Amino acid sequence: MSDQYPPPSQPPGPYGDQPPSGQPQQPGPYGNPQQSGPYGEPQQSGGPYGGQPQPQPQSQAQPQPGGPQQFGDQTHLAPPPNPATNPYAADPDQPAEVAERIDPPEGTTVNAAGGVTPRIDVKEKAAFAMNGFLAWVFIALLWVVGIGWGIFTVVNDGFPAPSIVIILVALLLGSSVTVIQPGQAKVLQFFGRYVGTVRRQGLVLTVPWTSKKSMSTKVENFETNELKVNDADGNPVNIAAIVVWQVADTAKASFAVEEYHRFVTIQAEAALRHVASQYPYDNAAEGEPTLREATDVVAARIAEEVNARVHLAGVTVIETRISTLAYAPEIAQAMLQRQQASAIIAAREKILDGAVGMVNGALRQLETTVPMDDAHKAEMVSNLLVVLTSESRVTPVINTSMPRERDNN
Repeated sequence: MSDQYPPPSQPPGPYGDQPPSGQPQQPGPYGNPQQSGPYGEPQQSGGPYGGQPQPQPQSQAQPQPGGPQQFGDQTHLAPPPNPATNPYAADPDQPAEVAERIDPPEGTTVNAAGGVTPRIDVKEKAAFAMNGFLAWVFIALLWVVGIGWGIFTVVNDGFPAPSIVIILVALLLGSSVTVIQPGQAKVLQFFGRYVGTVRRQGLVLTVPWTSKKSMSTKVENFETNELKVNDADGNPVNIAAIVVWQVADTAKASFAVEEYHRFVTIQAEAALRHVASQYPYDNAAEGEPTLREATDVVAARIAEEVNARVHLAGVTVIETRISTLAYAPEIAQAMLQRQQASAIIAAREKILDGAVGMVNGALRQLETTVPMDDAHKAEMVSNLLVVLTSESRVTPVINTSMPRERDNN
């Protein structure tokens, strides 16, 4: 018996392996012609996926969407872009006129990830309301009629069905009467559905069988936390602001956000941080606003940005003011020295300008009475400038020698 294996006469393998010589080739499971590759692809005439062979370095190749990627000695096929998973992102395989952004469906918004998010599109509307005092008079009449009719029916050995109905109607109307204080509104819901808002003050009759949620429409204000922000020059500063706001749309404040008070607080701090990073603290270019000098401009910008952020919650911002503004403690000392140096330079320039003007005036007045040559004028100018610009008190020195003696010496 021979130790060698019998000649290859087995049928093709599960991946379309090379059949024995003299037998026809069988297609592989991927429809490729029978070759020696593990997946039935041509090994010499093409690349790993039937394309032209392209040499790639051993290092990691740049990923290409939808094409082969080389990672060391292994080649992987990156999944092509699938517009079905995100229909609002353009497909790079489509023509430019086709791969345009599709408008999101009504009632949704496109989020940061490119998907769609349902949007609660609700606006405030007025609910039914009437004078509550007139309603109480009518309810009282119903009670009198219902009780009287019931007594009359019972006395005559009858069943007081009409009186029961009248009393139930009176109870239903009585439960619909509510009191609304100034600066307050009632948001009505009928079995979970928003039916309107009542802003009428006093005793009011509203829609029966509705839940009534009180909501303040008064002007409110709060102070943000003291935030550490890098200004436009990269210097860390501590800043805080006071935000004055009011609920303008009770429906959005109730249903569009979870807690509108917390929503307004967080969005105000985010807007404050963003605006503060757009301006330098001080020492800006000519005509450029700064946080320290142009506080009105910065406050108006903060109010505008906060108002744009909290509009979703039905809130309007009335005013914002900067309450705290200072350099961060880690650079406060260095910035103080810089400010002191700037102040000293400005003061010295002012003193020097005044001293030069005083010396010029003194020379003009002395030339008319005391003749002096250039050397004496220079000496006099030097002495006057020392006296006028010195920080310490000057001690005078009297020279008793005559000009000719000084010249001879």
